Amino acid sequence: MSRHHDEFHPPNRILLGPGPSPVDPRVYQAMCSPVLGHLDPVFLQCMDDIQILLREVFETENKVTFPVSGTGSAGMEAALVNILEPTDEAVIFTAGVFSERMLEIASRCCKTAHQVKLEWGNPVRGSDVTDAIEKYPNAKVFCMVHAETSTGACTPLDEIHQALKGTDRLLVVDAVASLGGHRVEVDKNGIDVCYSGSQKAISAPPGLAPITFSAKALEKMRNRKTKVQSWYLDASMVEKYWGVERTYHHTAPISMNYALREALRIVLEEGLETRAERHKTNHLAMVAGLDAMGIKAGVAPEFRAWTVMAAYEPDGVDELKVRQRLLNEFNIEIAGGLGPLKGKIWRIGLMGSGSTKNNVLLLLSALETILADQGYKAPGAALEGANRVYSA
Repeated sequence: MSRHHDEFHPPNRILLGPGPSPVDPRVYQAMCSPVLGHLDPVFLQCMDDIQILLREVFETENKVTFPVSGTGSAGMEAALVNILEPTDEAVIFTAGVFSERMLEIASRCCKTAHQVKLEWGNPVRGSDVTDAIEKYPNAKVFCMVHAETSTGACTPLDEIHQALKGTDRLLVVDAVASLGGHRVEVDKNGIDVCYSGSQKAISAPPGLAPITFSAKALEKMRNRKTKVQSWYLDASMVEKYWGVERTYHHTAPISMNYALREALRIVLEEGLETRAERHKTNHLAMVAGLDAMGIKAGVAPEFRAWTVMAAYEPDGVDELKVRQRLLNEFNIEIAGGLGPLKGKIWRIGLMGSGSTKNNVLLLLSALETILADQGYKAPGAALEGANRVYSA
């Protein structure tokens, strides 16, 4: 029999890249539950549970909160196609691959998508928003990424809220790499549309994109003069399937919703603040361990995401060969850089159930071994550096 017809048995990798993250066994178990019809009363109850759980994790009272049937990029597109009309102007702050993707989508949706281009690795600051309001007074939608997966930069959402407070502008935030690892606090931070992905710090498999719309966002959507350009992602239709009407729109990915429900239960069992502190501690330990080896983290310390980080490769080290050995000999996956950072950084993810002391020490130990074999002499001991954080 051809190998193409054999059973498929993927290896159980240690996923420490920018996503997907490791999946908790409880989530796998939930996915094995029997498939129900998408309008089965029992599945509809599961949908209700998911919406309640998502509101708690987003920290919002928004009624229209549900998972888009698609990956995080589908969440991004759903956010923008529903909010933007052909006559609108929007501002998109770009400082990495995924904010540039927002720009690309927005430019297809509205009259003018103004790009505020920041240096890669920089967060969006309140002053950037204030300047953009003055420069683009007709722009009513402001879009940015919370934790930029391509650089590891994390935007201070409280600053953004203060800059937009008292204006009639809508704030759209990409929380794909932050939700479940950072407190996003949608209502407190005045976010009008926020979306994420199931596969990052929430620690479910890829395939769903949680999204939430504020009352102000819904008002804009319901006063549209044109149809949403995407039928599949039209929230005015999808919300009727997730709402009391239960109007058929599409066949939801049943097993993925089981997985998301269980993953969200795990998030809330741990507690949002406790979970954020765990991510922060493991991030700081990884940074300390890398620093001991002379490997510098990208992004200023106060603006580093705790879920994914950029680490600059030392001089004379082949970053691709390091990643290949990590995968082939140690079963650990990390990622390389994108765009202008390609070949210059490693992207290390410590997200959800993958953000553990064991994984931090395992990766640092493996890196020390591989770098020594490439002739790199580390100035200090990585494990000692990390353990100083853990013992503090």
